[in-house]
Amino acid sequence: MLLIGSTVMWILFEKAGYNFLAFVANTLLLLVVIIFFWAKSASLLNRPLPPIPDLDVSEELVLVAADEIRVWVNSALATLHEIAVDGNLRTLILVAFGLWFISYVGSFFNFLTLIYIGVLLSLSVPYLYETFQGQVDEKFIVVRKYMSTIFEKVDPILQKIPTSLNKQKKTE
Repeated sequence: MLLIGSTVMWILFEKAGYNFLAFVANTLLLLVVIIFFWAKSASLLNRPLPPIPDLDVSEELVLVAADEIRVWVNSALATLHEIAVDGNLRTLILVAFGLWFISYVGSFFNFLTLIYIGVLLSLSVPYLYETFQGQVDEKFIVVRKYMSTIFEKVDPILQKIPTSLNKQKKTE
């Protein structure tokens, strides 16, 4: 059902050219009008009011989300510190390559299409992995061996790059 819904949303936004903000506003407008008329008709016809739950965000949920976000932010800040303050050239090259790769892949797709591809993969990959687990594991072993041979060739080159551009002054 989620796969069908995400496909309909992608078609609606990408192919039909519908705007996301307009969609959210129109959906909320329709929901508010339906609830309003339901409540008015319920009072006139002596029927129960619409079952609207108490929608409160618990403090525990906010704290858990904040802790998760804090871990990601601290990791990004540590990497930034490693590049800017420590002058770690290896980290700079890896971050620059990663950002370039994301930019390169992103240039092929619209942002909405990337989100849709992410939803499709998150819904289909776990099912396919459970179905074909033995075959997938065999292929991953082959890819891992291949990548380790590539890393063995690249690692000596990365080891030659100095980790810090800042020269430590000798104080006696």
